Amino acid sequence: MAEQPEHHLLIVDDDERIRGLLQKFLARNGFWVSAARDAAHARNLLKGLEFDLIVLDVMMPGEDGLSLTRDLRKTLQTPILLLTARGDANDRISGLESGADDYLSKPFEPRELLLRINAILRRVTPRQEEREMPQTLYLGDVRYDLGRGELWKGSELVHLTATESALMRVFSARPHEPISRAHLVEELGRDKGQAQERAIDVQITRLRRKIESDPKSPRYLQTVRGEGYMLAPD
Repeated sequence: MAEQPEHHLLIVDDDERIRGLLQKFLARNGFWVSAARDAAHARNLLKGLEFDLIVLDVMMPGEDGLSLTRDLRKTLQTPILLLTARGDANDRISGLESGADDYLSKPFEPRELLLRINAILRRVTPRQEEREMPQTLYLGDVRYDLGRGELWKGSELVHLTATESALMRVFSARPHEPISRAHLVEELGRDKGQAQERAIDVQITRLRRKIESDPKSPRYLQTVRGEGYMLAPD
């Protein structure tokens, strides 16, 4: 009996040929795959189904991928990987600022897409030992549950993107210890380079908004001059 797919992916692309090719390729590589032709179709699927990751084209008629990502991020933590024909640094930053977890420029090798998807899923799946050893870090009126990978403000669960969750796991494993941008890039499974390190800065800025009472004067997610960033819990 064939093994049941562990992860369910949603492909959103207005190009029927690309949708079909990606659906077949990813299904052959062990995923359960659904496909949507545009943002409205994707929203309908998301109402009734849960997905482990969304692969989303940026350039679509009607509501584009960036707008859809920003709106989904208000309520949804599902990882989002953006696909676009525009691949310069500013476009990558725009994608990350909208709430995406990764960004892949067209044209791309299907194998690279597969590697990116697997890297994201590894980051968001807690290891067994983490689930068995619950621990909490306190950041003022915010607390972080290491075992569950959850950030709470009082009784309110703070939504984290997959990349933000991955950063919190890295920082919480080494509290009060500076971690370089280059190491964070490596931990997130990204290609090395200044553009990716700049992208880390964007992610840190977003994460501070969820942790700090004054993100412009961070108390808990600190910048350590010449060394990188450091999480300094109470």
